[in-house]
Amino acid sequence: MRPLSVRPHIAWYYRWSMVLPFVLAAAGLVWYAYISGLELAGFRSGESERAMTGLQEKLAKVTLENSQLGSQVAQFQQQLQVEQGRSGETARQLQNLTAENARLQDDLNFFQNLTAASGKEGEFAIHRLTLERDKIPGEYRVRMLLVQSGQHGKEFSGGYQLVGTVVQNGREVTQLFPSAESGLAQFSLKFKYYQRLEQTLRLPADVQLKSVQVRLFEQGMREPKIRQSVNLL
Repeated sequence: MRPLSVRPHIAWYYRWSMVLPFVLAAAGLVWYAYISGLELAGFRSGESERAMTGLQEKLAKVTLENSQLGSQVAQFQQQLQVEQGRSGETARQLQNLTAENARLQDDLNFFQNLTAASGKEGEFAIHRLTLERDKIPGEYRVRMLLVQSGQHGKEFSGGYQLVGTVVQNGREVTQLFPSAESGLAQFSLKFKYYQRLEQTLRLPADVQLKSVQVRLFEQGMREPKIRQSVNLL
């Protein structure tokens, strides 16, 4: 038979009133430890928000600067292209001027040697007559050097015609330059000692030019003073 024990009865709300302070104290300790851990880790919600705002502002600033730099780069590229175009055009002009100067010097040397040689005063001649295709299809270029010998020749005034032999539809026919449609009978010409000429001839794509005859006319004369032919190179 076990001994009988008597315990005083304590109501449940008295029990909770005694336990609750310990529970609250424990919860407070846990919360304090949590906040302390966050602070030790360098995390605070207010600072995080401010840091996030600062990063967003920096990102917006960098994006704007990047856009501005992109616009400047595009402008610099356009300027560079313009400068390169100008430089290329200047180089082409210089090359053309150099070639032109060489041709003029060559013509001058040729003329000086020709006039120094024996010959009748005021006699005309056609030198360096060439016919070749131009860069554009259907176009041809005629080059020649007209010379009047002697030291005291008078100024020549007149004109010239080009008579081309062309192949059209398998047949050879002649074609006059300038054409009748232009309203000109001759290309005008005036010089004293020498004159270098370049003439462009344009024909339809289905017409082939074989040769050209140059006819030099003095002013008021119906018969040419000189005739000279050249074949296509």
